[in-house]
Amino acid sequence: MRIALIAHDELKDEMVEFVTAHADALGECDLVTTGTTGKRIADETGLAVNRQASGPYGGDLQIGGMIADDEIHGVVFLRDPLTAQAHEPDISALLRVCDVKDVPLATNVASAEMVVDGLLGGD
Repeated sequence: MRIALIAHDELKDEMVEFVTAHADALGECDLVTTGTTGKRIADETGLAVNRQASGPYGGDLQIGGMIADDEIHGVVFLRDPLTAQAHEPDISALLRVCDVKDVPLATNVASAEMVVDGLLGGD
């Protein structure tokens, strides 16, 4: 199972907390991340991640390509709807490819819980 993890700057702490809470289940997966999010996850949880480029350098687009190639089974993109910066990944392209490929995409911790529980059977 391959899960993509992306977080806007203001939500990187929440992503690390989420991954920590689900470390047993997510540790059994191939985790694909954008650069900075992946560095934080690896450094703070000890889980192995396959880091793509940082968001401003197209990491979200690299993940989108993996979704298009049927290589990703679920996406957690913790996005900041109120203070996202121009350099941060845009969800529009990922949302579109996830809808086309029927891949679940969570945009907040509550829906991320459902994606992990649905794909991995929960902790």
